[in-house]
Amino acid sequence: MSLLNNIIIKTMPILPKKMVKIIADKYVAGNTISDAVHKTKKLNSQGYEVTIDLLGEHIKELDEINNITNIYIELLDQIHSKNLLSNISVKPTHIGLDIGVDTFKKNAVKLVEKAQKLNNFIRFDMESSATTDATIETFKEIHKEYKNIGTVFQAYLKRTYSDLENLMDQQINFRLCKGIYNEDAGIAYKDYNEINENYLKIAELAFKNDSYIGLATHDLNLTKRLYDLIDKYSVENDKFEFQVLYGVPMKGWLQKHLDNNFKVRVYLPYGPQWYEYSIRRLKENPNIAKYVAKSIFSKRDY
Repeated sequence: MSLLNNIIIKTMPILPKKMVKIIADKYVAGNTISDAVHKTKKLNSQGYEVTIDLLGEHIKELDEINNITNIYIELLDQIHSKNLLSNISVKPTHIGLDIGVDTFKKNAVKLVEKAQKLNNFIRFDMESSATTDATIETFKEIHKEYKNIGTVFQAYLKRTYSDLENLMDQQINFRLCKGIYNEDAGIAYKDYNEINENYLKIAELAFKNDSYIGLATHDLNLTKRLYDLIDKYSVENDKFEFQVLYGVPMKGWLQKHLDNNFKVRVYLPYGPQWYEYSIRRLKENPNIAKYVAKSIFSKRDY
């Protein structure tokens, strides 16, 4: 762990909440749906599409889970009524997976049906490896009936290429990220180059099989190599998009994507759980601290 990462991790939990919010505001839209809508409008006006995420996870109270599901429904209504270019991302443990797969699936279908009526799309985020099987299996079941659904795969998991090979005949829509959870070396690559090579191998699999892929990365070296793959396979720009977290500097690459007529989608988190989420993420993966530092000391691309 770098000295800067260590300083940020040790300092943030003891800072006054107001001071932490100054930092969090760099990469969180705000507390309310109105805040998320406002930021989404601005991003849309600059040429970016959005995926909105209500912060929170690992909810075990059924009443709270039902309330969260209804907030997502309200969010879908707001996106539709205000003609926003945005879909939503949902963590399975936010809508019931910690209670059971049946609770998660029931609420997932409720959201997907609502989104379908509004011509929108739901993406189910991938969390730690403890949820991988349940998330993939539930996605596969729902995808049989609804096509306005996607999920996420993590390039650092050794299983991911095989998981996706088994889904390529279904022309799925998936986001590919490196992965942020601190997983055991037995199931996850730890080496930077190994993770990147697996990421590229998976992206190539999608390009060859006509699946839609969201290329989620802030790694500029990896981004350059993805450009090479896109050129190699002459991938049409309606078969992929680049995705980034709100607030993470990209040194002009977002504009380069737009100049190439490549879609760019910004992952926009919001909600009252911003503080707990931020602290927990730092503890789970110290490397996130470097993105916090970048957001403080670097100029945002939008």
